Amino acid sequence: MSHAIEDIRNIGIIAHIDAGKTTTTERILFYSGASHRMGNVDDGNTITDFDQEESQRGITIYSAAITCHWKGKTINLIDTPGHVDFTAEVERSLRVLDGAVVVFSAVEGVEAQSETVWRQANHYQVPRICFINKMDRVGADFFRVLEQMKKRLSAKPLPLQIPIGQGSTGAKPFEGIIDLIAMKALYFDPESKGENYDVREIPEEMLEEAQLWRGNLLDELALMEGVDEKVYETYVETEDLPTEMIIDLLRQGTLNSKIRPTFCGSSLDFTGIQPLLDAVTDLLPSPLDRPAIQGINPSPKKAEGATLERHPDPNEPFCGLIFKIVAEQHADFYFLRVYSGTLKSGSRMINPRTGKKELVSQLWRIQAGSREKLETDSVEAGDIIGLIGPKDSVTGDTLCDQKQQTLLETITFPETVIAMAVEPDSSAERKKLEDVLVRLARQDPTFDARVSEDTGQTIISGMGELHLEVIRHKMERDFGLKVKVHKPRVSYRETVRSEATAEGVFDRQTGGETQFAKVKVKAEPYSGEERIHVVNKLKPGTVPKETVQLVLQSIEEEANAGGELGYPLMKVQLTLLDVDYRDGETTDVAAQAAANQAVREAFSAGGMMLLEPIMKLEVVTPQEFVGGVQGDLNTRHAQIHSAEAEGELYRISAEVPLARMFGYSTDIRSLSQGRAGYSMEPMKYEPAPQSVVDQMLGN
Repeated sequence: MSHAIEDIRNIGIIAHIDAGKTTTTERILFYSGASHRMGNVDDGNTITDFDQEESQRGITIYSAAITCHWKGKTINLIDTPGHVDFTAEVERSLRVLDGAVVVFSAVEGVEAQSETVWRQANHYQVPRICFINKMDRVGADFFRVLEQMKKRLSAKPLPLQIPIGQGSTGAKPFEGIIDLIAMKALYFDPESKGENYDVREIPEEMLEEAQLWRGNLLDELALMEGVDEKVYETYVETEDLPTEMIIDLLRQGTLNSKIRPTFCGSSLDFTGIQPLLDAVTDLLPSPLDRPAIQGINPSPKKAEGATLERHPDPNEPFCGLIFKIVAEQHADFYFLRVYSGTLKSGSRMINPRTGKKELVSQLWRIQAGSREKLETDSVEAGDIIGLIGPKDSVTGDTLCDQKQQTLLETITFPETVIAMAVEPDSSAERKKLEDVLVRLARQDPTFDARVSEDTGQTIISGMGELHLEVIRHKMERDFGLKVKVHKPRVSYRETVRSEATAEGVFDRQTGGETQFAKVKVKAEPYSGEERIHVVNKLKPGTVPKETVQLVLQSIEEEANAGGELGYPLMKVQLTLLDVDYRDGETTDVAAQAAANQAVREAFSAGGMMLLEPIMKLEVVTPQEFVGGVQGDLNTRHAQIHSAEAEGELYRISAEVPLARMFGYSTDIRSLSQGRAGYSMEPMKYEPAPQSVVDQMLGN
């Protein structure tokens, strides 16, 4: 590796759809020298939106990794989607990133998906800086967005810049930015596409305002929790702080997530990107600044389950996490974050989840839609790399040293909410369809495919109508597979209504020999993260270990087979209470059959409940259409939580059953003369109305 670990920045660009992530990324790549032209989203020629579907739609669908360099630092940058249907791409990116740049539109401000990505970043404790983009647009308001960040995100934005003017019209349109640390005005040259910019004195009419904001900045830093007393003493004595001290304090506060340094500009108009790049290198963490990664010992010996730590040290045992797989015609391409040790091409690592060895045949530097050969045939701790070779690993799996194994926490993805039946154009392509769906499911953890036992149809499930449409196009375009699809439908779930205990008994005579087993299981509602949680309450040593493992596996498999209506189960805990074991009579067949029967009996005794997906909906509409939009939502059984005025627009927040929202994009355009917009994301599963259950049962 040609760069030191302390000089690496693994960062993501995250935001609501259409906030300007991809345009910001394009500018970063151009100014850093990683590209020699600036792509344009509307023209479909951006570097990170390299997929044909992305170019046609003008949106990011797949997270794209690319490496660039700025002032001696190596930046591994991941541009992520903003559309909620592709939230898995954000989830898996944040799992392996050390820092993030959150982009907000100065016009729309904090939007629904802004809250989602912020929450995801909180979950993974990712330090971040903020960029308020589109300052040149009509309706831009930097200071309103700051207030929204405090109110809607419970964030502590700390402006390091303020805009010179706002919007494209009015008394003072947007011209440049004021750097509150250097106390200078920056004006970016459109002729050089922002590559050149002038540093001037602050306009006289803005000097007092700039001094006020700088005073706020210094107050926050000097009084920040954990700051050395000498800092406060220096500030009291001089009413100022040295630039080096300010940068150190900002970095300290960013790494501890006490503050969110905030910048402004216009990516489309080439304004404000270089200061943002400076902040990435100065304020966001290197792998050395992040806590050691935690794992567990998967060894079946005494140390099983013990917590292990791996540090970003090339001399430690190798450990890495697969966070993305791209299904390709000849060999799948894996994205890997290296947490410790050194990985060499041609080496064999082990997947502790499967216990299988995986060959790492090739290592590549990922450059969005292309790849580059590494300068060396190895990669060290702290880096993000692409590799070819593994066969049985999936997203969220660990690869590690065979002799010193570590199993890292996997990535948790949301439940699918929408499904539709798909079939090949001809029966001759049925096997090919099966193979392609398996590969796509390995690539996308929020995509699922299964065959309905009732109808024999192949059912594919995903996060939304757009998600499934993109999957269908991928099958046709990348794999040459013509398919027929049916109308999308809701992905229901089932759960157990109340706690119940039941026994399953298998007692048969076969060929003069007795096969016997009795298994006692308790089923109950569960509120943890796993869909199905299996607990073993047997006393150690009372039943052979092999039999216990077989029974636990059978319980889980039976639960995964679905509920009474055939839908997948969720929010269920199954506890193994007792196994009546007879030496010589309790066979594998008997134990499995008794376990399966116990699970079914417990479900029947507890009663099953149908769950439907509830969506979080946010509609932004001009004031004159609020009444019509709210009336329409009432007919869809929506619960409206708020309707707030934001300038000339109203923001309506609600939750609504997904089953009532098909075709909403057409209806909202009709209701608002095409002027309203909305975003919708999965929120939770709740009991479905009895009318839905009756319809399924044919009552």
